[in-house]
Amino acid sequence: MFSLKETTLFWTCLSLFSCSSDRLENSNIVDDAGQLENKIVSMEIPRIDFVEMSVQQPYENSSKTIWYDDFSTKKEYMESKGGIDAKVYFGTKGGSAIMGFDKGDVTGKGNRKVAFGDFPGSSVTEKKGKQFDEIYWRIYVKHEHGWEGSPAKMSRATSIVSNTWQQAMIAHVWSGADNSITLDPARGVEGQTDQIKTTKYNDFENLSWLGNKPASDFKISATEESGYWVLVESRAKLNTPGKNDGVNQLWIDGRLEAERKNLNFRGNYVKHGINAVFLESYWNKGSIKTQGRWFDNFVISTVPIGPVVCPANPALFKTPYYGPGKLAGWEVELASDFDGDDVVFKSKTLGAEEKVIINQSKGIFSGSLAGKPALSSGIIYYCKVRQQSSNGVWSDWSRWHQGFRVE
Repeated sequence: MFSLKETTLFWTCLSLFSCSSDRLENSNIVDDAGQLENKIVSMEIPRIDFVEMSVQQPYENSSKTIWYDDFSTKKEYMESKGGIDAKVYFGTKGGSAIMGFDKGDVTGKGNRKVAFGDFPGSSVTEKKGKQFDEIYWRIYVKHEHGWEGSPAKMSRATSIVSNTWQQAMIAHVWSGADNSITLDPARGVEGQTDQIKTTKYNDFENLSWLGNKPASDFKISATEESGYWVLVESRAKLNTPGKNDGVNQLWIDGRLEAERKNLNFRGNYVKHGINAVFLESYWNKGSIKTQGRWFDNFVISTVPIGPVVCPANPALFKTPYYGPGKLAGWEVELASDFDGDDVVFKSKTLGAEEKVIINQSKGIFSGSLAGKPALSSGIIYYCKVRQQSSNGVWSDWSRWHQGFRVE
């Protein structure tokens, strides 16, 4: 959508130049007196939907990785609901987990439950027998273009301590206010003791809730953020027994968006560590319409994960065009930081194809990469993009987003 300043400038230009009505492409109405009436043009700010990934991702064979699923094939989970979508996925091949909703649904179309380490009683357990006091888990999330509303639950890490699923702790990634997401950590242990208070799974009355504010600034389920893949990574670190030094963190698109420090996550309880991560599709009040949501590139690790890894001359794919007329062209820039202080590539004005390979034929390398033919290995780069309609109007630039690491 235009900013007020751009809308005013656009219509001022129209009043200064004679244009035929077909060139205005329904962006105004000529009244009986021959005067132009302003009509706001819907010009959507584009995003980079996804980047082409390297064939080999570093976490696939890393000893630090507990679990990895790109949903290109069906893998065995402790519990799994919903299928794989072979038409919607991050990258140029693969699949994704279907996590959407039909209208009115509380329980959505999919979930995945991974048991690992010292999880009690599961026949499908990764890294069986090990104890984990700190983990990271990452997913890419896509909401269908035009998405509306805020589903309650996205994922959680937890410590299951018995066959009746008593829980010593939970690190929830849940919806916050105004389409945000937030952390809502909880303890199932009595104070700084080793006594488990919970008697079953989700025994909310016997959990000690450790704080769900602040939520993310990023509005992940807002309509204007729908239609492209967004990176969501979380961390849970248990406290040292007897101390309040536990940590829960949430990153979106590489930015730290929510954090809880100085947590008493488990009291003095040490018989079990973190031993499960669940991906969830649950909406307390029910979905307001039928709409799709997908998860992809799911990783659980003992070290920070970050974004996908790509070649030094990666292919970038823009979101489909929505707006007046047709797509006439678009531009993309890359920076080595998500504030855009070091812009390293500026594309030429690209055509109607919504794909570009970052190389010298498509633009100019600048900043710290001035004169270079490719991006630098090991660096994370961020994208921003804008597009032009066939009536000549440019959208605003997007924010910096869709970070990727060069192999």
